[in-house]
Amino acid sequence: MINEVIAMLARIRSFGVKGIGGYEVTVECYVTNGLPSFDVVGLPDAAVKEARERVRAAAKSNGFHLPASRITVNLAPADTKKAGTVYDLPIFLGLLAAQGSISQPGPDKAFFGELSLGGELRPVSGALPMALEAVRCGVKELFVPADNADEAAYADGVSVYPVGNVAELVAHLRGERSIAPAVPGELEHIEHTYPDFADVKGQDNVKRAMEIAAAGGHNILLVGPPGAGKSMMSKRLPGILPDMTKEEMLECTEIYSVAGLTGKRNPIISTRQFRSPHHTVSAAAMAGGGTTPRPGEISLAHNSVLFLDELPEFRKDVLEVLRQPLEDGEVTVSRVAGSVTYPANFMLVCAMNPCKCGWYGHSRCKCTPNEVRAYHNRISGPLLDRIDIIVEAPALEYEELKSRTPSESSAEIKKRVNAARGAQQKRFAGTEIHKNADMDTKALNRFCALDADCEALMHRAFDSMGLTARSYDRILRVARTIADLDGSECIGAAHIAEAIQYRSFDFRENDA
Repeated sequence: MINEVIAMLARIRSFGVKGIGGYEVTVECYVTNGLPSFDVVGLPDAAVKEARERVRAAAKSNGFHLPASRITVNLAPADTKKAGTVYDLPIFLGLLAAQGSISQPGPDKAFFGELSLGGELRPVSGALPMALEAVRCGVKELFVPADNADEAAYADGVSVYPVGNVAELVAHLRGERSIAPAVPGELEHIEHTYPDFADVKGQDNVKRAMEIAAAGGHNILLVGPPGAGKSMMSKRLPGILPDMTKEEMLECTEIYSVAGLTGKRNPIISTRQFRSPHHTVSAAAMAGGGTTPRPGEISLAHNSVLFLDELPEFRKDVLEVLRQPLEDGEVTVSRVAGSVTYPANFMLVCAMNPCKCGWYGHSRCKCTPNEVRAYHNRISGPLLDRIDIIVEAPALEYEELKSRTPSESSAEIKKRVNAARGAQQKRFAGTEIHKNADMDTKALNRFCALDADCEALMHRAFDSMGLTARSYDRILRVARTIADLDGSECIGAAHIAEAIQYRSFDFRENDA
């Protein structure tokens, strides 16, 4: 006698994360008679395969019966690597639906979340990217762990339901008890107390350079002895940058969400970040990577500031990682699991001593010329070429230190920066350019036209300083920013001269 074959299939919509973007995953649960087994296919990693035990324990803990049958779970598309614990919840629901314990959820519903052994839902990384993808895929109701709900609710166009445990979710799906959807949060700037430039004594030339850098989004290098205030001023730079736009908030939140740096207490990134990795950081930590690629420091600094203190102390391979992102505003990471591209449009702020001991040019310096040269050569020419502004931060005089005269506050500087950025927004309206530092050759030709005096000045600088084409373009960008701070429609000779000044300081010139 041949036993009757019983086969049951259920499909549950879910999502995964690749790079900082979400993609749809269909969780197919197939239950048929045969020797008891539980297989997960569709290129799952170890964490996905372990869902079998979490699902079993969660079901038993909450009084749900899973069949002692042959169970096959397919994660489609099957040619994409699946990672993490986001599929626990859809696998659980798919098995209940396959055996008829609940009705199969409609195509307008989607689910993701990690299960504890007791059936509680734990937060996962990448909630916002997955919620945004759910909107693009036409999902109307999205069920997520309660701790992810505030973040996911920033996706416009989908109702997000915070789920505490599987029992309350099943009761909701059966119509026995409702879960209230999360209230979408407002994308608005939250005031953050940054250190104030008013605390900085002297260094007016450096403050001016940092104001120009902030106004145009330019990369800057500070060179000076220990105690000159390089790190102190760099930490104050985010406080004079313009407030983040809604688009920038979403972009940064997606990155931080994928990196697992958001949560119930900080569901949205609404302020400029200050990333300051130690000089022992690896190239993978800087660019991003891992078996399953995750964003690195340069992506976490997107729309914000990446500060590298003691620049020559960083390994050469780490510094060279910066070159392509500084040019393109993004970084591509290739690993066995595939290639992903992360946004990396950041302001690079660097600080360094003029020599190993820090006192080059003073009687206290004990470095030999060869040691100084070797110290400077740790920074490649191509990297220096990508830095718009190089400025000296000299040691403070005693009179400057004891002065009681208050310095200009960050709020006052920020007003001028905002005015300059406002002029740039009007100038670049309808283009993909947002600030002067982003101008390409076409934009430079259009918005940085020079008169005869400016051309003559640039010609002399090009010949005498041995500038490259990239340096020439960067001088034009900085000059355009200086003109914006001056409220000038046209670039004048004074603007060009000041921009050249920030390229003319060369700490290598005394190596010989």
